[in-house]
Amino acid sequence: MTGIGYTLMTEQSGPRALVEHAAAAERTGFDFAVMSDHYFPWLSPQGHAPYAWSVLGAVTQVTSDIELMTYVTAPIMRYHPAVVAQKAATIGLLAGDRFLLGIGAGENLNEHVIGHGWPPVNVRHEMLAEAIEIISELFEGGDVDYLGRHYRVDSARLWDLPDRRVPVGTAVSGPQSIRRFAAASDAMIAVAPDARLCESWDRASNTTGDRKIGQLPICWDPDRDAAVARAHEQFSWFAGGWKVNAELPVPEAFAAATKYVRPEDVASAIPCGPEVGPIVDAVSSFRRAGFTDVALVQIGVDSDPTGFFEFAGGELLPALRSAAAGRVSGEA
Repeated sequence: MTGIGYTLMTEQSGPRALVEHAAAAERTGFDFAVMSDHYFPWLSPQGHAPYAWSVLGAVTQVTSDIELMTYVTAPIMRYHPAVVAQKAATIGLLAGDRFLLGIGAGENLNEHVIGHGWPPVNVRHEMLAEAIEIISELFEGGDVDYLGRHYRVDSARLWDLPDRRVPVGTAVSGPQSIRRFAAASDAMIAVAPDARLCESWDRASNTTGDRKIGQLPICWDPDRDAAVARAHEQFSWFAGGWKVNAELPVPEAFAAATKYVRPEDVASAIPCGPEVGPIVDAVSSFRRAGFTDVALVQIGVDSDPTGFFEFAGGELLPALRSAAAGRVSGEA
């Protein structure tokens, strides 16, 4: 059965709204909730970028069962990995052992603010590999000293650790990142329903039991034209692809890079409108590729949060679970 999650997207909602959406996602029946960790929105019309970790702390206090994840935090520049380990352990305690730390190599959009420049991808992968080593050692308890090419840690210790070691999911986009990170991670994070990613991850991690967590933007609205217009306004950046999106520094650059993306281009890539079927089909593509979990992004949820969550609880989640159960029973 595919786990269905809800994305608390910091780029499109303020902190109070995100906390309310998390509680609504749990009441609605989503299996987990992921939260982005941005310093900027992708595009100015999205209009938000609160501090994800403060919001997560609040979310732990208005939810009790739904699993929480970062999707994703970059422990390479804006945050030192020792500080990320401390934050993750604290959220794990506040959440009652229902937190997964999702990490990745980051984007220039969010990391350039500290003024240290933006390293090439191979260097970012080196930095992330060292960060995973540091975080993993700190999760084990005791004092940690570390001297690497990119980071130093001097007598660090996490004094408050949850009973369950916080699992780590790592974002990957191709063979290089999979080879480097699969064996050191507990879960795979990716945004494309590509079976090759799942197969390569299983080979590199030497197990088929790791979770593979995907993400799918949708734009539900009773009016399909309104949904397409909103998706185009807020999500045209999605057409750029990972290699482009990781490099651009500010929302204005994303606007310039995607100024020729048409509403119909966005609508062809993102399910838009009131119908359940296109969303079920899109989620099924992740399931067929080998993903165990998919987090939905409702574009512009603030425009009608009650309507979306009513749709999700009454129609969407039952349809998604029925489709997954049908596939399993059909294969049996």
